[in-house]
Order: sequence, then structure tokens, then C-alpha cells
Amino acid sequence: MNRHTPAQELHANVAIPFERARAMPKSVYTDPGFLAQEQAQIFAREWLCAGRAETLAEPGDYLTLTIAGAPVVVLRDHDGQLRAMSNVCRHRMSTLLQGRGRVRSIVCPYHAWTYNLDGSLRGAPAMERNRGFCKEDNGLPAVRCEVWQGWIMVTLNPDAPAPAERLQAVRALIPALDMSTYRETFREEFRWATNWKILAENFMESYHLPMCHKGTIGGATRLQDMVCPEGNDAFNYHSILKDDSIPLALAHPANTTLTGEDRIRTWLLAIYPTLLITLTPGYFWYLSLTPQGPGEVNVVFGGGMSPDWLADARAPEHLRQLKALLDEVNLEDKGCTERVYQGMLSSMATPGPLSHLERPNYEFARYLARRIRI
Repeated sequence: MNRHTPAQELHANVAIPFERARAMPKSVYTDPGFLAQEQAQIFAREWLCAGRAETLAEPGDYLTLTIAGAPVVVLRDHDGQLRAMSNVCRHRMSTLLQGRGRVRSIVCPYHAWTYNLDGSLRGAPAMERNRGFCKEDNGLPAVRCEVWQGWIMVTLNPDAPAPAERLQAVRALIPALDMSTYRETFREEFRWATNWKILAENFMESYHLPMCHKGTIGGATRLQDMVCPEGNDAFNYHSILKDDSIPLALAHPANTTLTGEDRIRTWLLAIYPTLLITLTPGYFWYLSLTPQGPGEVNVVFGGGMSPDWLADARAPEHLRQLKALLDEVNLEDKGCTERVYQGMLSSMATPGPLSHLERPNYEFARYLARRIRI
């Protein structure tokens, strides 16, 4: 009997109309070969989020990430420009910088080859006897880097359309909330024992809120009022109307731009493949995901506030309360998403039918099928 590949199973899954749609096949979450396809055909080709531009404010400020197995550093150079480049030494290929920080130059921790903040090689000890060595030929390769709405977006793909072009529908959807004016106030990283797509799908649907988050935010969710529209080639979204239990979720009293329900509306934006943003008039929080294997995902978790709330004397206390709540919500999501991956490993597990509230998951599956070749 011929066994279908995970890619074939995925394409068959999205060929079914949404009204009869089912969750994606187990193999697209658990098969290492499918993850290798994702790395080559999605992560090495798409724009990925490295974080917020305002957090790299001074020359030498940097952060690091890995794109499809390639270590990358993003930094602010001496001219104030944001740059991304390979984070691998041109000598014996050691990684250079770790985590986040500030440097005056990039010094390899192995043999002290030293690079300027523009990636050019400044010095290489004891290389004068190598007649083939040329400093000008050994700079760090550049990686495409652009800032979109305050987000640092990077890609290994020289032909990828610019984020402003690919994501122009996001600005058209939410013209009154300018994310470039928000400021990040916290950022953390952690690793969960689940597949990256399970966590992405968990963010995309609010169907799980009453049960998974019954200890925190689930009681405020009105599923009957929720609408999940069709997605876009680059993202999907839905929105929730919030009460006044979290002041930061609402427009600041001094805000005269937002009117009606827009003053209490929370947007949930899933920017493909891995930038997940909750955006309110007062604050934002986000997840940016990097798979570490079929059953592990590295998570960047950050957030901050809008300008009017940043200027409010009460904002720090509101933010402390919000952060404490988000930490609890994250723990609930960790438990739920890790249990889903554990369940998928069972021989008796089969994907079930989707609710109308899981339309974003279906849109996400269609995005994956457009990117993953059979």
C-alpha cells in the first residue's frame, strides 16, 4: 500500500471546503521530514520577526536569532542604521554573538577575528603569512533587514517582496492603530515541548479561551459574538471586544482618534509564518516562533504600550497587572499546547472537524499548502 507523504496529506486536507474542514494531519506536526521542508520552503524564504526596532536604540545594540539553521545577528551600526548579517565567523565558522547586548565591535570568541558594526573585517591576528588572505574578502555576509510598523523583519530570500508591500492589507485593516508608535517594555524567551504550528494555531483561534483559560480570561469571552473572517495570503485575523477589567486594553481617556467599538476592540493578527500579535488601543503583546524540532519550539514573548498610555502616570501599575495576567495565560497555553502534541503521538489520534471559530486555522493550513510543494 502506498503511503502518502505529509505534504500530500496537507494538500488533500485543504482541498476540502471550510464547511467540511478538519484539523491538519498529524504528520505535518510530527514528521521530521516535513519540518525539513518547512525550513527550506518557508523559513528560508519568508520574512521573520526578530523583535522591535526601538529596543536596538544605540550603536552596537544587537540581538541574535536563527533562520532555517543559519545564525543571524541584527544590530544598530555607528550610522544609526539597522543591519542584519551572518553571525558566523569567516575563519573557522564559530558563532560570534549570543543573546542580546551591546558591543563596540564583533569579536570572535575562538580566535579573536574582529568585525566592524557594518560587518567588515577589522582585524585577524597572525594571518600575515597566509598569502591568500585578504581582509576585504572576509566580511560577514549581509542579510535582508527592514522595519515594518516597528517590527524588525529579516529574510534570507533576496527576492521576497518587501514587508510593506506584502503586509499593506494589515495597515488598511487597522488604520487607526499605528504599531510603529508603540514601545516594547518587556521581552522574554522560553522553549515549549510542542510543535510550532500547534502554538501558532492556538493563538489564531479563541475557541479554546473558555476552557483552557477558565482560570484567567476565559470567563470574559463571548464566543457567540465572535466573527472569524477569511484570511489573506500573508496573514489571518479576528477581533474581540473587551470590557474595562483591563484598563490598558481600552483607548486612553485622552484619545480622541478612536470612536465607538474601536475604543474597546482587541485585534489578533497572525502574520505568516510565525509573528503573532495581540494589538489593543493601549498595549500589544506578541510571540515570535522558531522550531527546534517537531516537538520543540523556541518562543520570543514581548509586549509594550501605546504612546498615550506610556505617558500616563498610572501606566506602570497597569502594566505590572497586565504582565502578571499574561504570564498566567502563557502557563495555561503551555499546558494546552503541550498536551495537544502529546496526544498527536498516539496511534489512536485522528484529526477532527473544525468549528466555525477555527476559520483562521483553516486559512493557516491553506498558507502552508501554498508554500510546501508536493
